[in-house]
Amino acid sequence: MIAKLSPIVQLDALARRNRPMFPFAAGTSQEAIHWQRRTRRALSKQLGVDQMDAVPLRPRVLGEFDRGTHIERKVMIRSTADSDVPVYILLPKGADAPAPCVLALHGHGYGAKAIIGMNEDGVYRAEPAGYQRDFAVELVKRGFVVAAPEINCFGEREAHYTDLPEQSPRPSSCHNASTYAMMLGLSIPGMRVWDGMRVLDYLEQVPQADVSRAGVMGISGGGMHAFFSACLDPRIRATVVSGYFCNWRQGILAISHCTCNFVPGLLRLGELADLAGLIAPRPLLVENGTHDSIFPVADVQRTVRQARKAWRSFGAGRLVEEDYFEDGHRIHGEKAYPFLQKHLGLNADCLGVGTER
Repeated sequence: MIAKLSPIVQLDALARRNRPMFPFAAGTSQEAIHWQRRTRRALSKQLGVDQMDAVPLRPRVLGEFDRGTHIERKVMIRSTADSDVPVYILLPKGADAPAPCVLALHGHGYGAKAIIGMNEDGVYRAEPAGYQRDFAVELVKRGFVVAAPEINCFGEREAHYTDLPEQSPRPSSCHNASTYAMMLGLSIPGMRVWDGMRVLDYLEQVPQADVSRAGVMGISGGGMHAFFSACLDPRIRATVVSGYFCNWRQGILAISHCTCNFVPGLLRLGELADLAGLIAPRPLLVENGTHDSIFPVADVQRTVRQARKAWRSFGAGRLVEEDYFEDGHRIHGEKAYPFLQKHLGLNADCLGVGTER
């Protein structure tokens, strides 16, 4: 008899025996809409979003600057009674009517500054840099109103643990906040999604922004944020997920990833390819480098094939697009920017399909 010593073998066996509660199996649009209603409620509860309470936003403008190609405005909004969110609002110049808006969600690094063209030391750079390629700036240059929030656990929203003795190792904000949230029945992904929803609430007050044509774009941890945000908030009409769209068993559970990726009990609902059905039939673009070492491209492609059946149930399989490019873990944008221009430049009614609200 071969000894069964690996905890992963044990967990894989448990996963096979315990069928997910919400696999996507709908064959028609009506069946899919019924599935979405039940699954969206369950996902909101699993992430802990249903435990968040809306409070007045109390927006405060902290500064406004002319960056040449666009106006940059820094705003602070209140997400919950105990949480403020700094947001960079990038406004295109010369717009004579409200423009489509995009929620730009950064990944791991030094925060929102990394996608608005700022180095970590606060100096603005002349050319895009890093794996995130200043994608918020690229979006505003194309005419979008862009909101780039400082995501929980990064930049100004890190916990610094200054109360610890000097010789103590400083914990990671992501890890300690994630484990604390888990102990409360919450999750960092859920807290981030809630913040994103509040940013969209704020954009509804910005005269230059047309939230009826709102999209989301995120890379890596920001891709996770974009995925769950689109699943839960139907105001998002088009979604770009970069460097993340991979079934969890082959992605975050197969390779070392930050603790902030994990949600207790999530696999009991379904795999990523199942829950992606919450985005259908709204347009989705998945981009991934062929040499991405943390989200293997073959597994990403397999996940997209599995997820596409949700769009087919609406007769909208063409609204799932892919961009696989020869590079590693980074923003590409070659298809993403035209994709958002195409789908957010149209009225929602022009897409030919609807979605449960």
